[in-house]
Amino acid sequence: MSRRIRIVGIGSGHPDQITLEAAAAIASVDYVIAAAKSPDDPLLEARREICRRHGNPEVIAVPDPERDRMDPADYTGAVTHWHDARAAAYEQVLLERYGDAAFLVWGDPMLYDSTIRVVERIHERGNVHFDWDVLPGISSLQVLAARHRIVLHEVGQPTVITTGRRLHEAIADGAENIAVMLDAHLACADLAEPAQWHLWWGANLATPAEVLVAGSLDSVLPRVRREREVAKTASGWVMDTYLLRRRGSRR
Repeated sequence: MSRRIRIVGIGSGHPDQITLEAAAAIASVDYVIAAAKSPDDPLLEARREICRRHGNPEVIAVPDPERDRMDPADYTGAVTHWHDARAAAYEQVLLERYGDAAFLVWGDPMLYDSTIRVVERIHERGNVHFDWDVLPGISSLQVLAARHRIVLHEVGQPTVITTGRRLHEAIADGAENIAVMLDAHLACADLAEPAQWHLWWGANLATPAEVLVAGSLDSVLPRVRREREVAKTASGWVMDTYLLRRRGSRR
């Protein structure tokens, strides 16, 4: 019988965001493979707590390979090498241990996450034979919209989903409704005309350290910076996302 690898979306952090399908998937595997960014990685402990609640599979911590951030011009190349290194590290675990395994992914695996690509690499290398599936989770953008009681898109209009690194590019291309993820440096703080934008921001969504801020970008930026540090201190990490909408756009 072929072994199975399961990529499971686990939502934004609250155990109640685990879907019934995801809970059953976690309980069905023999172990969970999880990247450990440091010996006391709080996100690793969060995964362990989720596993304890759902079948208690063993969590195998794998030191996360370093990503080369020295050359911003070769971002794609650096990420590709990082994915290859992760694939090799995870493959070694699969070679050493039989049984079904899972990867627990924050939010939804289809949105700004490398796990699907990494598992594809392992499968293509052919050293480990397995079937695999992907289970969706609640994304941070869904939680952000729910907490602020907003619709992500305007009537009949598109929403651009991008990263902080490419925010200015999206605006230059004419985007007026922009959901931003992976923005460690708060790129919206550098916009030339902040008073023209409304911001809905959230950090560590669906966790005890959740914080929300909304208002005119020029007015709320100082508070966002403060709250970001508070969330990081409370949790040991910070994951934030936000929606920018140009003022005067149709709602």
